[in-house]
Amino acid sequence: MPKQQKLTLILLLFNIFIPFMGIGLITPIMPTLMNELGISGTVVGYLTAVFALSQLICSPISGKATDKIGRKKILVLGLFLFGFSELLFGLGQKIETLFLARIFGGISSAMIMPAVTAFIADITSLAERPKAMGYMAAIINTGFIIGPGIGGFLAEYGTRAPFFVAAGFGAGAGLLSLVFLKEPERPIADNEKIPPLKMSIKRILVPMYLIAFSLILIASFGISTFESFFSLYVDHKFGFSPKEIALVITIGSVLGALLQAVVFKHLVELWQEIKLIRYSLMLAGVLIYLVTIVHSYGWILLVTTISFVGFDLFRPAVTSFLSKHAGDEQGFLGGMNSMFTSIGNIFGPVLGGVLFDINIDYPYYFAMVVVVIGAIITLFWNEPSDFLYNERSV
Repeated sequence: MPKQQKLTLILLLFNIFIPFMGIGLITPIMPTLMNELGISGTVVGYLTAVFALSQLICSPISGKATDKIGRKKILVLGLFLFGFSELLFGLGQKIETLFLARIFGGISSAMIMPAVTAFIADITSLAERPKAMGYMAAIINTGFIIGPGIGGFLAEYGTRAPFFVAAGFGAGAGLLSLVFLKEPERPIADNEKIPPLKMSIKRILVPMYLIAFSLILIASFGISTFESFFSLYVDHKFGFSPKEIALVITIGSVLGALLQAVVFKHLVELWQEIKLIRYSLMLAGVLIYLVTIVHSYGWILLVTTISFVGFDLFRPAVTSFLSKHAGDEQGFLGGMNSMFTSIGNIFGPVLGGVLFDINIDYPYYFAMVVVVIGAIITLFWNEPSDFLYNERSV
């Protein structure tokens, strides 16, 4: 990979790191924020869901805009909007303001994810892409690693301090991208090949896309329930402090990031994406159940760490699969990936919040069932080469 290409990839990875660091910041302080504002688990679920709902609505549009308008413009705008959303959340004293901030945050995520995914696809070859996607997944995990650590530390100086830090990072990343990123070169004809949005959406019904998007929906439904309520779960069940919560998440994320950066490419070469997705979901389903039956900090640390590994291998495997078959629609399929993830992220936390208020174990039982269903579906998923894919058929 040429030097300039490497530098571009590094900046893109930094850009995708920023919003996920911002998401990670809030994790260890959510119990404290709940107590300050007197909100229930159901409301926490709604806060997570409204982020995903706005991401859902905007993802197909921003993904298509990424193909039509350009990767850089959508990415820069998304980064600045992310910074603004974090600032608004930090300043908000009423629940309505927090909801508004989460809406802006969801829109920014809908812009950043497909733009970075398409950008990386543009600057890498098919042979390089799985490795690059593994790096992207690893850097996302790194955001989760550093986010809770920073959030737990800054919470000692004020519950809202982490949001101001995230806002500064978002604005800084936007400025760096504006100055140093160059729109990737694509053949002029590519833009003419890009079908209208309505026609592109019909392509979701093509089997190799439909099954992948169905799995994204199902898995994100279960995964979002698990992740959204982890801090509340261990706080209520074991009385973990923000620092202890941050430690569990950090160790799990470190292991996941290492596997994504070092092992992911080799696992794809060994099993291909479909089998890797299947095994990841199976592992996650078993470990989610074990979280509900262990009782000590050490066992929680071990079981949660391994369960994060399943999630962390699933996400880049799906992204790599879609990217290989996206052709001229990298931005669009990146947006659809984000959209189906958002659907699961809407309903998972909402239902999880209701279940949490009934019994703190119920969200995890629910997440386990959903993830296992996803693993079962993969048993009926053939390799892409088995599908007769014809663009004219859609």
